[in-house]
Amino acid sequence: MAIIRIPTNFNIEIEFEIPEFYRRFFALLIDLLVLYVYLLIAGALLQNIFSGHTVYSDDDYYNYSFIRLIFMVPVFAYHLVCEITMRGQSIGKKIMGIRVVSETGSKPTISQFIIRWLLRVSDYAVILIIFLYASYGPGVFIFIPSLRWFTLLALAFLGTDTILVISSKKGQRLGDILAKTILIHTSAKGSINETVFMNVEENYVPSFPQIMNLSDKDINSIKSILETSRKRGDYRIAEAASEKIKNHLHINSSMYPFDFLEVLLKDYNYLSVK
Repeated sequence: MAIIRIPTNFNIEIEFEIPEFYRRFFALLIDLLVLYVYLLIAGALLQNIFSGHTVYSDDDYYNYSFIRLIFMVPVFAYHLVCEITMRGQSIGKKIMGIRVVSETGSKPTISQFIIRWLLRVSDYAVILIIFLYASYGPGVFIFIPSLRWFTLLALAFLGTDTILVISSKKGQRLGDILAKTILIHTSAKGSINETVFMNVEENYVPSFPQIMNLSDKDINSIKSILETSRKRGDYRIAEAASEKIKNHLHINSSMYPFDFLEVLLKDYNYLSVK
C-alpha cells in the first residue's frame, strides 16, 4: 500500500495510505451493482405503470419519456449525492474502506465533488451498456449500430482512468487530477475524520477567540495534526504545530500542546455556531 505525505499549512506533513487498486476496483463493482439493481427495479416499475397503455398522442409520448428521465436521475446523481452526504464515500467505497479527500488532506469542497462527478464518463457509460445488453441481449449492437463505437469510447475512458490510477503516485484518475482529490484508506495512519465538529457544553467559555481568523482548511489541518500526533504519541508534531499557531494568531499560552490544539478545536466549534 503506497504512502504519500501531504504538507499542511503549518509545515507539518501528514501521512496517508493510498488504497490498493483492488479496493477501488471492487468499490466500483459494488456501486455498479447497486445502480444496476436500481435500474432493474426502476424498469419493472415503469413497465408496471405503463403496462397496457398505448401512446395515442405526442403528449403521451413526452409524458412517458419525461417519467423515464426522472427515473434515470438517481443513476447519474448517485456518486455526487453519496460523496457529499456520506463524507466522501459511496456505498462501494464505504464497504471497501476508502474515502475521497482533498489533496490538502481536508474535506473536499462541493465544487471538487462536482468536478469528480462530471468526469465519471466511463462509469455511467459502462452502466448503460451493461443495462442495454442485459435487457436486449447481443442483438442490441445490431439494433443500435452506434452503440459499438460508444462502447469502444467508454472502454477507452475506463482504460485511461485505470492506467492513471495504477501509474500515478497518488493513485488519481482523471477526475481526481482535475478536482485535486485523492482516495485514501479510511483506517490508515493520518486519515481524516472529515468533520471537525465535536460536542461542546452549552456553558463552554472559549479561551482563544482568535481561532476564528483561521480558514476551514486550517481547522481541518489542526484536527489532522492532533489526531496524527496522538496516534503516534509524537509530542514534537503537536508542539511544532502549536508554536506556529501561537505565532500566527499572537497567542500567549503555556498549555500542553495536545490540550492547546484540542481547546482550539472546541473554541472553533463553539464560536462557529454562535
